[in-house]
Amino acid sequence: MKRSGPLFTLLAGLLLALFMLSLNATTGTRSTSVGSGTSPDAASPSPTATPPSTATPSKPSASPTPGPSKTTVPNGDYAGRTDDDSSAVAITLRDGKAVAYFCDGRDQESWLKGDVETDGTMRLTSQKGAVLTGELTGRRISGTVDMGQREYGFTADKALKPSGLYRATDTVRGATVDGGWIVLPDGQQVGILKLDGKPATAPRIDPETGAVTVDGQRLTARPVTP
Repeated sequence: MKRSGPLFTLLAGLLLALFMLSLNATTGTRSTSVGSGTSPDAASPSPTATPPSTATPSKPSASPTPGPSKTTVPNGDYAGRTDDDSSAVAITLRDGKAVAYFCDGRDQESWLKGDVETDGTMRLTSQKGAVLTGELTGRRISGTVDMGQREYGFTADKALKPSGLYRATDTVRGATVDGGWIVLPDGQQVGILKLDGKPATAPRIDPETGAVTVDGQRLTARPVTP
């Protein structure tokens, strides 16, 4: 019995050693398996596709808004009398310009010119300081003529040919001739003819041709434009 004790002890130690050896082998295999495996999460990520950038369409540049075009008053001829019926006034409009003639048919006259505004207003002046202020409304120009010593109100209606404003300048028998005529819508004529600067009542002209005889010589009075 004394000899069986050490034998059991040796056998127990051998079994313990085999158990430990088996345990170590199992643990090492598991560790190696886990360590050598590639986790799906550890795989290098595939490049993320970048969505194509969408170009923002540029807004077309706004074209400048055209400003209102500047228009001139209609071309036309106008003729009439002063409010006191002592004189006549004729005005011709062309492309925003105006020329006017004031005449009493005896010894007082004035040629005036200037611009016409887009609203039909005008301020015309002469070389001697006379001023015509008027406004075109419809088919009529109304206003005043300031001759310095006196101011005249007037109304000039639209005139159709041969009515209107005429002038003739020439030399007759060595004398300088300068004549102005206003042919009114009713056919009447008011004008002054100067011979070497001396005024007198102008002879009648043929409104269809402008023909006029001065001191035996035939001249032609022509429509006046600015």
